[in-house]
Parts: sequence; structure tokens; C-alpha cells
Amino acid sequence: MIFSDYLTDTARSIAFLSRLPVPSRFFEGHDGALSRTVRAFPLAGVLIAMPPAATLAAALALHATPLLAAFLSIAVLLLVTGALHEDGLSDAADGLGGGREREHALAIMKDSRIGSYGAVTIVVAIGMRAAALAQIASAVAPVAAAACLIGAAAASRALMVWHWSTLPSARAGGVAASAGKPEPAARQVALMSGLLISLALLLPVSSPFATIIALLAGILLTAGFTAHVRRKLGGHTGDTIGASQQVAEIATLVALAMAA
Repeated sequence: MIFSDYLTDTARSIAFLSRLPVPSRFFEGHDGALSRTVRAFPLAGVLIAMPPAATLAAALALHATPLLAAFLSIAVLLLVTGALHEDGLSDAADGLGGGREREHALAIMKDSRIGSYGAVTIVVAIGMRAAALAQIASAVAPVAAAACLIGAAAASRALMVWHWSTLPSARAGGVAASAGKPEPAARQVALMSGLLISLALLLPVSSPFATIIALLAGILLTAGFTAHVRRKLGGHTGDTIGASQQVAEIATLVALAMAA
């Protein structure tokens, strides 16, 4: 029964975090709340990252340059996720960068139009991931580079849950508020599973030093981003939750590339 519930939460997490098709039976009688479901975010991140990781490994095996292989894998990732987290990062950058005060920042983030802060941030975010993946791919075997991408995906989804659970909702009627705050037990499962999955994937293909540095970088940058969101907005939004995933993933990959 416990395994069945976790499988259901994983399926719901995949549906929430990506555009991958999920059978409707997993949503029968479900009210849309994610308070318990978030415990499966790291495992869902692994499954979501498999197509782009396979693309990265295949492109490298077919003698594509590391940079081309990295951009191809990111393109596949964007297709799989529907650029969900990138959209949050862009909106969060516009609001946090251009908002004069809390309400102004929240109003900017709610606007569907992209501003200069958001556009520049997306370009930098994709470029940094591509550069980091390319450097990793230049230093290790194709399968090892793919494992690094999947490990970063698991760690970043766990840290996204941490950001979500640490802050109150900035909007009473926002999407994040309606989805429910992560339960303490679900948060602990997400953090522990994210750590274990990341260690299992990263330690065999990188040094213990590089692995620890990469995970610490993800944790510290997410903590810094969360503290900034607290000061600026007083709480999280759906956009800052998505942005926290991007911050954690970029920090993890960049640290891996630099420490490898």
C-alpha cells in the first residue's frame, strides 16, 4: 500500500512538473493538492531528466561536440517540461528585479509579458547550463555526463520542495497556495530521497570532493535565493518555486563542472 501511494505521488509529480503523459487513473478522486505529492518530486525529476540525459549521451557517442550535445539535451528538457521552471525563473527575475515594493513585484510577476530582467535571466540560465554540461562532457564519459544531469535534476527538485515549505504563500489565492503547503513528513522524504539519489548518481562518476561541492553549491544558492524572496515578497509564489529549481540545478551543474 505504501509503495502504491508513492507510485501514485510520482505519477502526479510527473504530470505537475512536465508535459509527459500520465494515465488518468492516477487522478481519480484527487483534489489537486500537492502537500503529500511533493515527496516524490526528486524521483519525478529523475524520470523527467532521462530523455535529455539520453540525448546528451547519444549525441556525445555520435561525436557531436560537447557544446552541441549540451544544447540538444537542454532543448529536449525544455520540450519535456514545457519550460515550466524557466517560465517561473523569468517571471521571478522580472518581479524581483523590477518591483519597487512587494505589491509591485507581485503584480509584475503576474503579468504574462516578459521584461528585460526575465529575458536576460533566461539567456544566462540556459547558457550557463549548456556551458557547464559541455565542460562536464569534455571531462567524463557520455554516460557519466548523463548521470550528472540526472543527479542535478533530482537535487534541484528536492531543494524546490525546501523553498516551497520554508516560506509562507505570498498570495492567498495563488497557484502555490491552492496546491497546499508541503507536509513536514513529505518534505523530509523529498530532501532525503533527493540527497540519496544525487549521491548514488554523482559519486560513481565524479570525485567525492566534486560531489560534495556541487550539492553544497545547490543548497547555498537556493538558501540565498529563498532569503532574498523572503525579504522582497514575504513568501513564495509559483514563480519563485520554479525559479528555485533553476537556481539549484544551475548551481549544481556549474559547481560540478568547476570541481571536476
